[in-house]
Amino acid sequence: MRDPKLQAFGQRVRELRKEQGYSQEQFADLAGLDRSYMGHIERGEKNITLLKIYQISHALNLSPKDLF
Repeated sequence: MRDPKLQAFGQRVRELRKEQGYSQEQFADLAGLDRSYMGHIERGEKNITLLKIYQISHALNLSPKDLF
């Protein structure tokens, strides 16, 4: 069973990525992550590190707090 907090985070990342017009593959490349890993994040399957949160927020030109 997936943790609701991880699912909510992943949904938020997906929403922000789509708002900026990136495909999952484009965004993963921009953030320096593997596309399949990005999929795991967006589905709430990965409990990612703080460093990954910063990579994602930087790629979205947002503060890490905006991801929550």
